[in-house]
Amino acid sequence: MGRTYGVGSTRLVTEGERMAIAHRRIGTGPVRAIVLHDWFGTSANWGSVLDHFDPEGFSYAFPDYRGYGDRRDVEGRFDLDEIAADVLALADELGWDTFSLVGHSMGGKAMQQVLVRAPGRVEKLVGVNPVPPAPYAMDDTTLALFQGAARSPENRRAILDLVTGNRASGHWLDRMVAHSLAVSRPEAFAAYLESWRTADLSAAVKGNGVPVLVLAGEYDLALTPAVMRDTWQAAYPDCRVVPLPGAGHYPPHETPVAFVTEVEAFLRG
Repeated sequence: MGRTYGVGSTRLVTEGERMAIAHRRIGTGPVRAIVLHDWFGTSANWGSVLDHFDPEGFSYAFPDYRGYGDRRDVEGRFDLDEIAADVLALADELGWDTFSLVGHSMGGKAMQQVLVRAPGRVEKLVGVNPVPPAPYAMDDTTLALFQGAARSPENRRAILDLVTGNRASGHWLDRMVAHSLAVSRPEAFAAYLESWRTADLSAAVKGNGVPVLVLAGEYDLALTPAVMRDTWQAAYPDCRVVPLPGAGHYPPHETPVAFVTEVEAFLRG
C-alpha cells in the first residue's frame, strides 16, 4: 500500500497510492514543471537545491525512472521513450495539460523525447548540462568506462570526478557513488546508457520553436558550455546557453541558489 510522508521540503507520492507514477512534489503555484533526473540520480538526489525552490510560485513534480529510486522494482525497457510515456502519464494524473520540463544530463535527452511525443503540451525546456539531441559519440576508452559503470563503483566514481572537473571532494564523490549503487538496478543503469547514448532526436527537434534555457557548469569536462552552444543552439532557434560559474556537471549540488535563480527566472518569464 502506498503512503505519503515528508522528505525535506518535498512530499513523496508512492507507486500504488492515489497516482500510479511515484514522484516527489514541491509547491502548489501556477507555474508547472516536471523535473527529470540524471543517469546517476533519482528524484531525491538533487542536493540542497530542493530547499530553495519557490513553493508558492511553482509546482514541481520529480518522478523516478523505472528501475530507479522509489520505482526501482518497476519493470520496463529502461529507455528514453518509456521515460517520455511515463512523464506524459504523470502529467495526465496531475491534471497538467501543459507544463515545462527540467532535465539534467540524461534527463535533458529524455525531456526532448517528451517534446517529440507531445510538442503541444511542452511550454519550455530547461536543460542542466543536458545530453544533446544527436547520438553522443564516445571513443573506445570512454565507452568502456561508461559501460563498465553498471557494475563497477570505481568506474562510477571516475565518471563523476571527470564531469565535475576533478575538483569535487572525495566524500561527495563517495556519497554520490553509494547513492547511485543503492537506488538503481544495474540492468536499468546499463540500458539507459545505451538509450541516451545512441538515440538520435536531431531531425525530430530541428527548428522546434519551444523556448529553451541550457545551464552549463563551467567545470564540466564533457558537456561543456561550448558543446552546449554547438549542439543545442544548432537545434533550437530560441535557445539561450548560460554558463554557471563554480559548477561542473552537478549545478544543483554545487551552486544550488544560482541554479534555482536561473531556472525560476526563465520559467516565470
